[in-house]
Amino acid sequence: MGQIDAEESILSETEAGQGDGESLKLVPVVESIRYRKRAQSAEKKVETLTEQLAQVRSEAARISEQLNETRAEQELTRKLSAAGAVDLETAVLIAKVRAKGETQADLDGVVEQLKKDKQYLFAGSSAAVGSKKTAGAKDTVPHGQGILERAAKRAATTGNRTDLHEYLKVRRNFV
Repeated sequence: MGQIDAEESILSETEAGQGDGESLKLVPVVESIRYRKRAQSAEKKVETLTEQLAQVRSEAARISEQLNETRAEQELTRKLSAAGAVDLETAVLIAKVRAKGETQADLDGVVEQLKKDKQYLFAGSSAAVGSKKTAGAKDTVPHGQGILERAAKRAATTGNRTDLHEYLKVRRNFV
């Protein structure tokens, strides 16, 4: 609607208003154009905000789905670890494929079936579920026998006086 059309509509309104005897408050053309532009910009803002809201909602749904998948994977990892899985990563991948669409209660069944089918992924019943000591950690020998034996071997092999003296001090504590 151009400026001329706006002026004509205002004039027609004034003529119609004068015929009825009502006094209409006339708005200047410049002001009506300004109001119209403001209304159009507000409509554009509403459209962009609606689009942004739709994008944010879809992003929230995607993130929620990822969170649920991560929680399910952690629960599966926890159950496989408790079952004594040796190769946890492989066991998790196989169990994820088997557990597609399964509920929480069915995860126990998936773990048990995996334990039956792929026994090599799990530690034997005699092995402890806990981690083993590293090469740097020494096993403790009961009653200090290991210390005495090591000191004796060192003194015998080196023939060094300090090693012999150390052996005798250790021996004095146990004999």
